[in-house]
Amino acid sequence: MAGISFDKARGPDGVRIYAIGDVHGRFDLLKGMYAAIGAEGAEVRDWRIVHLGDYVDRGPESKQVIDFLIEAGRDSRITTLCGNHDIAMLDFLATPDAAGLFARYGGDATGRSYGVDMRFDTAAGLAACHAAFDAAVPQAHRDFLHGLKFSAEMGDFFFCHAGIRPTVPLDRQDPNDLVWIREAFHRHTSLHPKVIVHGHTPTKRPEVLPNRVNVDTGACFSGVLTALVIEGEKKRILQVSD
Repeated sequence: MAGISFDKARGPDGVRIYAIGDVHGRFDLLKGMYAAIGAEGAEVRDWRIVHLGDYVDRGPESKQVIDFLIEAGRDSRITTLCGNHDIAMLDFLATPDAAGLFARYGGDATGRSYGVDMRFDTAAGLAACHAAFDAAVPQAHRDFLHGLKFSAEMGDFFFCHAGIRPTVPLDRQDPNDLVWIREAFHRHTSLHPKVIVHGHTPTKRPEVLPNRVNVDTGACFSGVLTALVIEGEKKRILQVSD
């Protein structure tokens, strides 16, 4: 199957694309990224923003991130994709599980952003915090999470949260792979039909490889939020930090 490399890949003519990595409750960095994008606005006729998922957990302001993205998403030029942590929040709301991703990897911070003290260490604590969290999360936030897309394509680029299953056609990818895959995708060095732009696996600096670009720089830990900017054949990295 023929593929395309990052250096030759092009975005749609006349459109600037910003693909933003995992936010994880860092509302301050998200606002900073939008301010940086806004400062460039006068330079471009048309633009798109693609969020690569994982809006909640670990960072302190997951609720505020979702509020912001709901409002921002009223503009059809903004696309919000689904991450595994976003699914995990819905899973916890449906069925509380102390061994699940939400409870084990940052859901306590998400709960606090909604004003709920999350206790996962006892059955009684789990039941109580689940009831309080269920009452605190507005329907609009649930609708937002349920409505997230798993992928998007623009020009020679395919956007998703985690990556793809190599050799499987892009239009036949399993949503579970799109939000979870790591090793099989990362080990694959051959070109894909399009350059894959993803997050999910935090790295100290963006990974720009011939077949994929990883823009997850661990915002919740590093204080750095990263975006890939695509404009025709030109590509660059945009970052904001605390």
